[in-house]
Amino acid sequence: MRHDWIKNRSGVVTQMHYARKGVITEEMAYVAEVEKLAPELIRSEVARGRMIIPANIKHPELVPMAVGIAASCKINANIGNSAVVPDIQNELDKLKVCIKYGADTAMDLSTGPKIPEIREAIIRRSPIPIGTVPIYEAIQNVGDPLDLSPEDLLDVIRSQAEQGVDYMTVHCGILREFIPLTTKRITGIVSRGGALMAQWMNHHKRENPLYTHFDELLEICRKYDVSLSLGDGLRPGCLADASDEAQFAELKVLGELTKRAWEADVQVMIEGPGHVPFDQIAMNVEKQQVLCHEAPFYVLGPLVTDIAPGYDHITSAIGATAAGTAGAALLCYVTPKEHLGLPDLEDVRNGIIAYKIAAHASDIARHRPGARDRDDSLSKARYAFDWNTQFELSLDPDRARSMHDETLPHEVFKTAEFCSMCGPKFCSMHINEELRKEAGASTLLDPRTAPSATITMEVANAER
Repeated sequence: MRHDWIKNRSGVVTQMHYARKGVITEEMAYVAEVEKLAPELIRSEVARGRMIIPANIKHPELVPMAVGIAASCKINANIGNSAVVPDIQNELDKLKVCIKYGADTAMDLSTGPKIPEIREAIIRRSPIPIGTVPIYEAIQNVGDPLDLSPEDLLDVIRSQAEQGVDYMTVHCGILREFIPLTTKRITGIVSRGGALMAQWMNHHKRENPLYTHFDELLEICRKYDVSLSLGDGLRPGCLADASDEAQFAELKVLGELTKRAWEADVQVMIEGPGHVPFDQIAMNVEKQQVLCHEAPFYVLGPLVTDIAPGYDHITSAIGATAAGTAGAALLCYVTPKEHLGLPDLEDVRNGIIAYKIAAHASDIARHRPGARDRDDSLSKARYAFDWNTQFELSLDPDRARSMHDETLPHEVFKTAEFCSMCGPKFCSMHINEELRKEAGASTLLDPRTAPSATITMEVANAER
């Protein structure tokens, strides 16, 4: 799709650079069409840094999308192998699940062998932006994390950019002076990248190389249009550690680095905390918006309780809805396997659906135009007992259909005016319709002729 768009671009090729020059790129125009917003609004939001379009010029297979408060709330799905389970095909299967069920971006968090090969296979097959955490590969290359040099890390970042990675999580804001602030925490430093960086700094008695070499990092991003996802290496790993001095000290540095990135026309989003009590979520979002100058906020969850291993996709989707409503632009999914093991295909599916619900609920709560159209059409189909339309409008048609068919499997029941919960005699909708008829005001709607049904069916199919 992007081959002809990018083939003649040279020099500074970032979307922010073009936007600040007054140019509406093909990517911006496409995003405007998808989001149903004016192209000039998209350009202005990218120019001011409040929206990013992650779109490496080495990823022509990409279908452009936007992350920002003016756009619909988006979700990210994490995939990637581990040293324990190295399986390229399994990760490609996970990517297919991401695309099928509507993840807007995916991060390859592979930490085991064959990281470049896995990433190449994922990028070449992915129409959605792909993100990485470069320090994982850098450490895999050197073996011992303490042997890592700044040059090793920059070399990996450069090679990943050349390969087509659209955005990278880099833990630039965790400084040596902040590490002692974590000693009273219950869970300490839970970010893998943050912990590795802290270990390196403590051993070498030197400052964070991603902070000291930030300008060199920006040069790479400018060349390929890699968006920076400034990572929260000191994010809280439990409710007791949330909103502490360490978390906000790092966030302040990320705000300073955001301004430096914008000076280089490099796109930026900010990563946010993973465990936050429900009543602190809005405050966390508001604080990020102030300290980081309204750069898009990318939150992991957050989880609103710590007592639900195996159900953390639900625990975190509650927090994600609150964060999205408060202004977070990208929600990183959590699967049922969080804290327990490497997610399988079904875990990825469950995590994506949970977060599609959270993002959609956030859009409705923020009163985005048209956000509720699909809900209303599904409700009309439900009232009319149009089971097939109800299935097709759902976020997961396969699951909705299979659950219905567990008890009423025959095709004749797809037109039956009852379900297995109430049966034909105790259906409240039948009773309600009788009441309407008695009142002489029957308003039974056929969803196929309802004004919003056709357009929302098209939207549902397009999203899938």
